[in-house]
Amino acid sequence: MIHFTVRSSLALLAAGLVAGFAAPGGREDEVTYAKQIAPLLQRRCQVCHQPNSIAPMSLLTYDDAKKYLTEIKDRVTAREMPPWHIDKSVGIQEFKNDRSLSEPEIAMIIRWIDGGAPMGDKKDLPPPVKMPDPNRWQLADSLGAPDMVIRSTPYTIASATQDKWYRPTVETGLTEPRWVRAIEVKPARPDSRRVVHHALAYLIQDEQGGITGLAESAHDHQANAGLFMEWAVGKVGQIFPADAGKLMLPGSKIRWEVHFHAIGEEVKDNVVELGVYFYPKGVIPKHRTVLRMFDMSRGSDLDIPPGEKTITQNFYTLQAAARLENFQPHMHMRGKAMSMEAIYPDGKRETLSMVNNFQWNWHVNYVYADNAAPLLPKGTTLVFTAWHDNTAANPNNPDPGQWVGWGDRTVDEMAHCWIDVTYLDQPDFDQMVAARKTRVTGMR
Repeated sequence: MIHFTVRSSLALLAAGLVAGFAAPGGREDEVTYAKQIAPLLQRRCQVCHQPNSIAPMSLLTYDDAKKYLTEIKDRVTAREMPPWHIDKSVGIQEFKNDRSLSEPEIAMIIRWIDGGAPMGDKKDLPPPVKMPDPNRWQLADSLGAPDMVIRSTPYTIASATQDKWYRPTVETGLTEPRWVRAIEVKPARPDSRRVVHHALAYLIQDEQGGITGLAESAHDHQANAGLFMEWAVGKVGQIFPADAGKLMLPGSKIRWEVHFHAIGEEVKDNVVELGVYFYPKGVIPKHRTVLRMFDMSRGSDLDIPPGEKTITQNFYTLQAAARLENFQPHMHMRGKAMSMEAIYPDGKRETLSMVNNFQWNWHVNYVYADNAAPLLPKGTTLVFTAWHDNTAANPNNPDPGQWVGWGDRTVDEMAHCWIDVTYLDQPDFDQMVAARKTRVTGMR
């Protein structure tokens, strides 16, 4: 049986690797802020923990960190921070955007805090890092400015009101077919980030005959335009593999669905922006990628009794060979875990990915590394399982005595997974599997 995924089999280094750190004038095994912790915070934390970013406090200095030692220890021990909630014991472990701390790094932070959080020698401090604007286009760091920016129409949210779902439709202005290599969605202003819970951008276009004249292998006839891109706290944008992309047609439109919530003060004229990066004109990627929602709640069929834990499951069979580009679970305040398994046509069953510590206020998009993205043959059944905890033991549960069903509000529940699916012709699939197998064999 050919393995269609590549798992990272590298064991985490023993916590003993953090031993032996030396600080001038200190014990041989002392961990200090200046020498070990400051560089780690720069790499993993400060992009969010800086003024005017999404984190509630800054961690740019030693004095900043000293104020929050208890919170830091609790959050890294529980693997809530940095926000990366993949179960590291099962499934694929190679991702393009892995922001997690390793076991030695967690041990080092705990050891520093338990040792009194010493500053150490200030000469060991790394130079300050100039943090980029957290409200910029994140993909611009590697791709430059978007080729097209599509904005929702403005919406003002009152200081005190129920949650609102705003659904305007806007024209893209396209007059010719264009293939998309990357997409990013974000609130236009920093204050809008405070009131936008999440935003969906649906691509509305005439697929019937709209792709006439394009390369036959560049699309899948069963693919619909559908959801183009989604944004929530924790998700940046997405750059598609070099052989894949999304297709925008002349006359296309974007239908927005923006979820707003009140924060105790009026915030006027909120706009959400969609940044689109095109392939050069005339470049047609070989494969078409479609963002699909795999729904465990079967529409609105979700039933969570008071004070109970539930398991919800659904099955999808691939009608064509495909490569999965990412894994993004979506639940609300009672969501605890979600897994994705593959049952191959020969009966073999394999766990591809699992989030075992879901945090409802972080919607992380786990983007697979190119050499690890699951390659699934036609006829593979994807099994999605969601766990909800409606008991008092769940610290996020607003009311364990409430019977909970499906709904848009955060006090309601959902259970689905967003995945960019790249559909493959059979010869291309066979070639990718052979190349993957050759690479794995060569590593052994």
